[in-house]
Amino acid sequence: MASLLRERVTVNSPFANTGIDLCGPFYIKYKNQRKGIFNKVYVAIFVCFSTRAAHLKILTDLTSDALIATLKRFFPRCGICTTIFSDNPTNFVGANSELRKFYRLFKKLPDNLASYLVSQSISWKFLPPRSPNFGGLWEAGVKSFKHHLKRTIGNLKLTIEEFLTVVNQFEGVLNRRPLIPLSSDPNDFSTLTPGHFLIGRPISSIPEPQLVNVPNNRPSSWQKVQKLNQIIWQKWSRDYLNNLQQREKWKFQKNNIEKGSLVLLKDDNLPICSWSMGRIHSEKMEKYELYKSKQLMVFLNVAFRMYVYCL
Repeated sequence: MASLLRERVTVNSPFANTGIDLCGPFYIKYKNQRKGIFNKVYVAIFVCFSTRAAHLKILTDLTSDALIATLKRFFPRCGICTTIFSDNPTNFVGANSELRKFYRLFKKLPDNLASYLVSQSISWKFLPPRSPNFGGLWEAGVKSFKHHLKRTIGNLKLTIEEFLTVVNQFEGVLNRRPLIPLSSDPNDFSTLTPGHFLIGRPISSIPEPQLVNVPNNRPSSWQKVQKLNQIIWQKWSRDYLNNLQQREKWKFQKNNIEKGSLVLLKDDNLPICSWSMGRIHSEKMEKYELYKSKQLMVFLNVAFRMYVYCL
């Protein structure tokens, strides 16, 4: 396997090196009417190469002008990118040519201003044609977002405010996933998340009552949105835990889980953006010495439970 790209292993600010892709269409209505007109919208997914953070933006069409407007909304929030990676459909190529026009225009400015703007120029790199596997870092985000959103919403038509709320809360879910432990202290259950690189602390959500089992004809408009968010969170967190558990053959020797290791617990009743963590308290060896055949007990407050994944 070849080495990772230089942009993947170089320490840089969040979203300095970014992958972008689009997913959709999604049908929304701008007015909360029974016979309102439905409009197509698309979602642009920005994935940071160094922090794995995600940022979601909505587009109204697939033209180059709409993509440039999306970039202009993205840069004030997350900073100007140094390098952008993407597929090479016509709208991305068109946006790249527009950026080159701006670059040529800036070269006519005074030397000091021109040198500053040139130093802030954006390098847009395209993947080889018909090779989406080269962009697996952001294609995984597209798959996760589109799969769970379409499976949850189905034929339900949301208004623009409701759709924006669902998209933004799903962005918070993606940026709250645990990456690695923050310390080796056995009493510390905190983990590093993509949100630490964005706001300096984990991203959290407002506690709200569970509405998953409420019939669709009962809740109000915003309770319906919250119910969709809770369903998306349950499905996404369950699939995320399943993907973390590798079940391939043991072809290489790996480090066994030790006492004090931070582990991720499975809990189906957690609120949105909440993860149950624990530390290994004791272990019971079985016949084999591989970590997957150990019976590990986890110490979390006063409860002993089986672990799911070790960070």
